[in-house]
Amino acid sequence: MPQYRFQARLSSGQVQQGVLAAENAQSAASILRNQGHHVMQLAPVQSASNQLSNRLAFLNYSSGPSAKDILDFTTQLAVMIRAGISLRGALEGISEQVQNPKFKRILINIKTDVESGKQFSEAIAKYPKHFNALYVNMVRASEMSGSFARMLDRIAAYMAQEIETRKMVVGASIYPGIIATMAMGVTVFLLTFVLPRFAGVFEGKEEALPWPTTFLMNLSEFMVQYWWLQLLALAGAIVGFLLFIRTEVGRFWWDKTKLTMPVFKRMFRALYISRSLHTMGELLNAGVPMLDTLAITGDISGNTLYRGMWRNVYAAVKQGKKIQSQLSKSRLLPRSVIQMIAAGEESGKLGEVLDEVSSYYSKLLRDAIKAVTSMIEPIMIVLMGTIVGFIAMAIILPIFKMSTLVS
Repeated sequence: MPQYRFQARLSSGQVQQGVLAAENAQSAASILRNQGHHVMQLAPVQSASNQLSNRLAFLNYSSGPSAKDILDFTTQLAVMIRAGISLRGALEGISEQVQNPKFKRILINIKTDVESGKQFSEAIAKYPKHFNALYVNMVRASEMSGSFARMLDRIAAYMAQEIETRKMVVGASIYPGIIATMAMGVTVFLLTFVLPRFAGVFEGKEEALPWPTTFLMNLSEFMVQYWWLQLLALAGAIVGFLLFIRTEVGRFWWDKTKLTMPVFKRMFRALYISRSLHTMGELLNAGVPMLDTLAITGDISGNTLYRGMWRNVYAAVKQGKKIQSQLSKSRLLPRSVIQMIAAGEESGKLGEVLDEVSSYYSKLLRDAIKAVTSMIEPIMIVLMGTIVGFIAMAIILPIFKMSTLVS
């Protein structure tokens, strides 16, 4: 029979710890409650073989669950709860099917907490990296209202939309990255393999060469001789940039740059507005208090400037002011959006208004991504043509000049 390590508070107020043998965690918790104890913690005692297998599983697959894993879990849990299966049974069934060892252990721990008498929202709150504040608060609100399965469906729909949006944004960012890499590759090939072949032709005639040819010949010689230095400089620049944007100042600069970057600024602005309003609408419709909603919205917005804006709104609402009064001081939201928020706030239908506005901006985001993708292609083609044309001109121009002198 499995054993469970427990921590319980006695009727006298003292805390007692020990090990109890029971068929399962629910039976162990029932035994302790029947003895008049308040169960504080309850966890299975792992044998040496189980501990070894868990360590080996961690070494073989140490990465945690992805957003898609959390979405699949939420969808399955909603279906099973709606079918009348208990929460404990649903968690046990899903954990047996999960392939990710780390996620499996998380679900087993959540099931153990639920069996010990904790709320599901309290159990998942221990894993903020996988179940964010929006997820936890929407679950907590559903536990109060008794609409658990329906709320899980809403959370799953929200997560599915966020995953799809992230895919679209990443896809729009990957395309120009690939084109830029190809342009750099072609340029490096021409400078390090093609241009040096003409060095012998121009040898001894350096004074007669035009400045584009002289410039590219010097650049080609530098790239061939000091290629290792350039690789180190490139790697250092990438690492330095990544470390810089992790700092508070760097993060603020990068988030501000994305909102002012030509071609991309419309896409990023639509992304942050859509995400903020969608999050806020979902939380309000779930029954989450306004102050908690504003705090979570700021954290999930994904941009330092928008997070600061929502935190200012939080401070204003905490002082008894309206949302519109603080939003009108910011330029991060269009005037029309602020007016609609004010109308929803006055009519008491703010959640419905936010759903409609976020849906509009979701469509605007898709259109912006298509526009960015369609604009990047001709820009990169023109850029590549300019670079290749400049190199070709630098090679051909002195050849024409020498042929003219010979004739």
